[in-house]
Amino acid sequence: MAAPADRPPFARPYVGRFAPSPTGALHAGSLVAALASWLDARAQRGRWLVRIEDVDTPRCVPGADHHILSQLADCGLLPDEPPLWQSTRGQAYAAALASLQARALAYPCGCSRRDIAAALAAQGHVHQRFAERPYPGTCRDGLHGKAARAWRLHTVVDGRAAAVAWHDRRLGAQRQDVAEAVGDFVLWRADGLWSYQLAVVVDDAAQGVTHIVRGADLADNTARQIHLQQLLGLPRPIYLHTPLVLGADGHKLSKQNGAAALDTRSPLPALRAAAARLGLPELPATTRDDWLAQACAAWALSWPNRTAPMASSSVLPNEDATP
Repeated sequence: MAAPADRPPFARPYVGRFAPSPTGALHAGSLVAALASWLDARAQRGRWLVRIEDVDTPRCVPGADHHILSQLADCGLLPDEPPLWQSTRGQAYAAALASLQARALAYPCGCSRRDIAAALAAQGHVHQRFAERPYPGTCRDGLHGKAARAWRLHTVVDGRAAAVAWHDRRLGAQRQDVAEAVGDFVLWRADGLWSYQLAVVVDDAAQGVTHIVRGADLADNTARQIHLQQLLGLPRPIYLHTPLVLGADGHKLSKQNGAAALDTRSPLPALRAAAARLGLPELPATTRDDWLAQACAAWALSWPNRTAPMASSSVLPNEDATP
């Protein structure tokens, strides 16, 4: 059951989570996020959960979910509850959307990607590679004869644009004007699937997650998730976005740019590499469990205060921080 929205995360028992998408096996980059979230929870004597984010079913690889769980177990990263699969959570997402619809905070959209690109081009918007395409608001005041394809969330509410400020434990002070940078974003997709943004917000609240530790590539999602939390009356977690492992092309390591599946049958080399990316010192332990205990102690020294932002002197590298 979700905690009251007005109760700060540090007043609640620590609950962290790792939430992989089963599009393939764990690789070096995803292990960094898994290890960081596990260490943060264990260092604070909290609970650690695993959630399989399989709402984007066309991208999911059969059997990858159980392979990921097996890899985590090989690494000694065991959740404190049975994993949750998002594919079982449709009713909860539908209830959240219905709540937003009832308050006119969500609206149907008939735009295709081509429609959105054409509208932005007509406005003189030049798309940058990898950048978000902000929704131009075409259907905000009605479908104009088009059939509804998706549902979007208003980012201008009562005449006020959603400008969200938040603090990341590594990146520091963050701010995003969601209405300008992203626009009204999708909750229910044209292909009949739930959006990542809605699913993650609903599930974090339902699981009582107080602390989110994840890769820096997801930092840009945080402002829109906070906006959605506010509209649904859900508590805001504390955030920490970890450094990324980069591929040979200079971009985030992923299956698309050649990330190899981790061989976790002898997990210590992979764990040590992940810890090094997190800025932890070399540890002398020669067994997995001893190494995890030492890593937990090292993490606790690096991040001793879970209730407040850390100073810039943290040991975590900051070279990929973005304003």
